[in-house]
Amino acid sequence: MLLKPGKLPPDLLARLLTTYTESDPRVIVGAAVGEDAAVIDMGDRYLIAKSDPITFATDAIGYYAVVVNANDIATRGGKPLWFLATLLLPEHRTSEVLVESIFAQIRQACQAFGIRLVGGHTEVTVGLDRPILAGHMLGEVQPGALVTTAGARVGDVLLLTKGICIEGVCIIARERAEELRQRGFDDVFIARAQRFLYDPGISVVRDAQIACAAGQVHAMHDPTEGGLAMAVHEVATAAHVGVAIVQDRIPVLEEAALLCRAYGLNPLGTIASGALLIVAPPEDATAIQQAQQAAGIRCEAIGHIVPLAEGVTLAAGDTREPLPLFPRDEITALFT
Repeated sequence: MLLKPGKLPPDLLARLLTTYTESDPRVIVGAAVGEDAAVIDMGDRYLIAKSDPITFATDAIGYYAVVVNANDIATRGGKPLWFLATLLLPEHRTSEVLVESIFAQIRQACQAFGIRLVGGHTEVTVGLDRPILAGHMLGEVQPGALVTTAGARVGDVLLLTKGICIEGVCIIARERAEELRQRGFDDVFIARAQRFLYDPGISVVRDAQIACAAGQVHAMHDPTEGGLAMAVHEVATAAHVGVAIVQDRIPVLEEAALLCRAYGLNPLGTIASGALLIVAPPEDATAIQQAQQAAGIRCEAIGHIVPLAEGVTLAAGDTREPLPLFPRDEITALFT
């Protein structure tokens, strides 16, 4: 059976990771479904290692690559420090101007977050029709400050910052601008949606730092491909818990709702970098929520962690049903 574009089915990925990885006493967090980054014991501190490619967006691919990898260092409670980039460029379509623009984007993002570009690889690759950038980020965290996706506990509150589909909005606006005009969206709306890359932004580094400073955080996770729904399922898988979500509490930004409706996308399964899932005990969740809001970041309590036997569910009105899975991001339909 041929696989469709998008993340591997969770059961397949779990089997592969179980079959083909080996334990190492210095690996504090290794390869596992739902875990954002590896954590390696370096003695007085932990090294955090993350790798993530950018395959959808092309016009700001360098900025995307730095930020989405930095996000997953921050969800560990750590500080992103060093970035490596493997840049694959399309044959017959690559100019020096294109290459330099991507490097300038990488530098822009690195400077914004105090990160250093320290290496990687760049080539023009046969068979590509667009640039692909695989980023590799390293960071550090003190052992006592480490946060993992698996740390979620029954009774914890699930918080969400900003709102969902931020990344989906800016990808659609940047890659389908002319089509949006034909659909009746004006230039003001399109420009605002394109700016979602920076405002409210796809970075959750600040969100994560505020959360860790405001109270005890049991887990954090960065919704990316497969959207909020996939991220919630990954938290449940990593922590061996259930999750109960309330649909009316999920913040969906107006631009996201309009664009998802226009293209027939489910916001719950649309790529969502820019939002941060924070899992905290009830006594700390309120303080974390207030700290985010004091910093100008919207933060809503969208559900709570329940026993594994209760499953992962979504309440809508008087009904509660299983939260759908989106191993193939909704936005993929626009590019295949």
